[in-house]
Amino acid sequence: MGHGDGRGRLVSSADADDTGTSILHVDMDAFYAAVEVLDDPTLRGLPLIIGAPDGRSVVSSASYEARRYGVRAAMPVSQAIRLCPSARIVPPHFHRYQEVSRQVMAIFESITPLVEPLSVDEAFLDVRGVRRLWGSPAQIAQLVRTRVSDEVGITCSVGVAATKHVAKMASTISKPNGMLVIAASETQAFLDPRPVRAMWGVGPKAAEALEGRGIRTVRDIRMSSTDMLDRAVGPALSSRLTLLSRGEDARAVETERVEKSIGHEETFDTDVTDRTYLRAELLRLADRVAARLRKAEWETSTVAIKIRFDDFRTLSRSQTLAEPTAVGQRIGEAAQALFEQIERRDPVRLVGVRAERLRPAGGGGIGLWDDDEGWRKVEGAVDDAVARFGSAMIGRARHIGRGEGRGAAQHPKAHGLD
Repeated sequence: MGHGDGRGRLVSSADADDTGTSILHVDMDAFYAAVEVLDDPTLRGLPLIIGAPDGRSVVSSASYEARRYGVRAAMPVSQAIRLCPSARIVPPHFHRYQEVSRQVMAIFESITPLVEPLSVDEAFLDVRGVRRLWGSPAQIAQLVRTRVSDEVGITCSVGVAATKHVAKMASTISKPNGMLVIAASETQAFLDPRPVRAMWGVGPKAAEALEGRGIRTVRDIRMSSTDMLDRAVGPALSSRLTLLSRGEDARAVETERVEKSIGHEETFDTDVTDRTYLRAELLRLADRVAARLRKAEWETSTVAIKIRFDDFRTLSRSQTLAEPTAVGQRIGEAAQALFEQIERRDPVRLVGVRAERLRPAGGGGIGLWDDDEGWRKVEGAVDDAVARFGSAMIGRARHIGRGEGRGAAQHPKAHGLD
């Protein structure tokens, strides 16, 4: 298994056996850092940390040169600098990453119409229907790598397999700038020795629970009893891991993906202890989430919050709503209620609000009494005003003057709506 910094990578030869394969997982190599090098070639070969230079932010991405020092995404920048003092800190340019992502996705879609983007820098491709045009899956993978390099100027790694799960695992192991082909008949032999942490969907907590019971490899999962797996990770994940450990994954490439969640976070310039201020900040973030829901014509069934304290310990809480909503007041009230459940009173450095379990707006209709009717009208008027004047000019009255301590201060001329 690769280490995230290029050590231990496995790659296939150009004539690798791709019998029974049809799925490609393509993953850009250290995408944010690669785009920064693309725009500034003097950065090539340097250890790069993509993040804000103030030391309070977290690492968005890092070049492979920095990763070899132990730098990882989501690590505090201050810690990353201690690990790699020679690193160059580059502020992120997200609009540029989106622009390059569109170029890459256009290449994928010129090869096959069956493209499922997972994020700005990775996607699944189903190539079974385009073999007469471009060749075998392994040949198509090579074509993808060549075109991304020649036309965009960055590198990618590709996993080729019979299922999405194995293809994703293979692309990870082949990074950076590699290709790994797993023939259908070799699927089990490939999976068995892999660590449980390499499986798609196994997070750190699940991995610790499995390893604590001596389940360290995919083979261990496959050989474990259902009762043991259920006790370790719960019945739902246990059932899914059992299937994946056998190479069984019926998921198809989905060309139309529903956004699973919408969220906003705020990292404060200085740690905050004022809980009244934090409650107001949660409401402000809830308004932003709700505005995005309404724009996309979605409603949320579950509200979640994230609170990160000054020691970087992060707590999450979630609540299923009685009725789906896209009303910021309702989402904010749920977020504030979740916040009150957290007993810890340490200084807070980050708060976040997220809408989960999304569904099309109006899917359940409106009951005889609509408790949110008033707020729905107010927020609809806000949406109209934002469309005319811009979001920086519109906000709740209670937020005016509360820019102190926030990562981005409120616009001094904001018009209040309460």
